[in-house]
Amino acid sequence: MGKFVVKESAKGFMFNLKAGNGEVIATSEIYTTKDACKNGIESVKKNAPAAEVEDQTVKDFETKKNPKFEVYTDKKGEFRFRLKAGNGQIIATGEGYKAKTGCLSGIESVKKNASSDIEEAK
Repeated sequence: MGKFVVKESAKGFMFNLKAGNGEVIATSEIYTTKDACKNGIESVKKNAPAAEVEDQTVKDFETKKNPKFEVYTDKKGEFRFRLKAGNGQIIATGEGYKAKTGCLSGIESVKKNASSDIEEAK
């Protein structure tokens, strides 16, 4: 089972969602308080399991309602995803993947691990 790891940075608090193997599969924005960061985690737990995938890498893609995972390509041509909550806010982002299948597997891993426990970084 994965885990959410909350850590403090110079600018505030953030979380990483790690898979059972320890790999980071999603990262949050920087929050000003630890409570706000934990609210972000709760939003991922609530929204990720039901979120559909909107593949923006295909022509004339079908727009999905929030919550959703948006799959897109970055400036390097890598596939990435972002999870948007019901209100349209981005609540988690994934790393760059060379292949779309890897990106889609990352989304499935986020859905699977969304119910994970929260841990404070040491």
